[in-house]
Amino acid sequence: MLLSVVVPCHNEESVLDALVAEVFKAIDAPDVELELVLVNDGSRDRTLELMQEHNERDSRVKYVSFSRNFGKEAAMHAGLTYAKGDAVVIMDADLQHPPKLVNEMIEHYREGYDQVVARRTRDGDPAFRTALSRLYYRLVNKLVDVPMEDGVGDFRLLSRRAVDALLAMRESNRFSKGLFSWVGFPRYTIDYKNQERYGGGASRWSMGRLLNYGIDGIMSFNNAPLRAAIYFGFTMTGLSFLYVIYLIIAAAVAGVEVPGYITTVAAVCLFGGIQLIFLGVVGEYVGRIYYEVKRRPPFIVADHGGFELPEGHPRELTQ
Repeated sequence: MLLSVVVPCHNEESVLDALVAEVFKAIDAPDVELELVLVNDGSRDRTLELMQEHNERDSRVKYVSFSRNFGKEAAMHAGLTYAKGDAVVIMDADLQHPPKLVNEMIEHYREGYDQVVARRTRDGDPAFRTALSRLYYRLVNKLVDVPMEDGVGDFRLLSRRAVDALLAMRESNRFSKGLFSWVGFPRYTIDYKNQERYGGGASRWSMGRLLNYGIDGIMSFNNAPLRAAIYFGFTMTGLSFLYVIYLIIAAAVAGVEVPGYITTVAAVCLFGGIQLIFLGVVGEYVGRIYYEVKRRPPFIVADHGGFELPEGHPRELTQ
C-alpha cells in the first residue's frame, strides 16, 4: 500500500530536518511505501528551501507551497488534495504527534477502519486549561450536530474513501475536526501520552486563537446560536409582559410612582448588550455565507515539487 503523510508547515525550519528523518525512521510497517507531503503555508523562514532540498535528495518527499499564508485548515485541505496514498495520515510538524504511532494506525486500518484517530491524554497540562477544555466539549456536544471528543485533533489516518468524502465537501469555512466526524465511516481511537514540542518552546495556540477556534466549532455545524436567540427573545418578552402586569397592579394598589433612574439605565444597558451580542451572532453567520458565495479557492499554490500537473490545470496549481 502507498501511505501518504501530510504535514502542514509554517515557519518550521528548526524542526523540518528532524521531522523528515523521524518519519522515515519511525514508520516501518511491512509492505508500506511512504509518500511525505509537506505543505508550506506561507512560511517566512527557510522552510520552503529545506523542502526543496529534501525533495531533490529523496523523491518520496514532495512539497506544495502556497502563494501566502492561508491557515492550517487550507494546508490540510491541500495535503489531502495532492496525496495519492491508499491511506493518508495527517500530523503536525513539531513532532508532538509521535510518528511511531502511525505503525499502530496502519494495523487498525488493515482491520477495516476508515479512520484511526489519535486521542491525546492531558497528562501534564495545566489544571485550568484541562477543566476549560472539558467544559467546552460538554457544551459543544450539546449544540453541534456531530460528536467531538476532548483530546482528539487532526492526528489521524484516513482511508482513501474517507479522504475522497472530505474533498467532496467544497465549503470555504472548513472546520476539519467537525468534518472528520461528519463523514462517518468505521473509526478506531488510540490514546497516546502528550509529547513535548521538538526543541521546546511555547505552544502557538494562545487563548485568543483557542477562543476563535471554539467559536468556529460551535457555528460550523449547526444553527443553535440563532435558535438560542429566538428562545431567549421569547423568554425576555414573556418576562417583560409579566413585569408590565406587575406595574399595573402596583399602580392600582399603591398609586403611580416615578420610575427609578438606576433601574431604567440598567435595563437599557442590559437589553442593549443582549441585542449587540445576538446581532454579532447573526453577523457571523452572514459573514460565513458571504465567503461561501464568493467561491474563492481555499488556497493558491505558487510552487510544488514531486507532483505532476493535473490534466487541464493552469500552470500555477490552484484548488
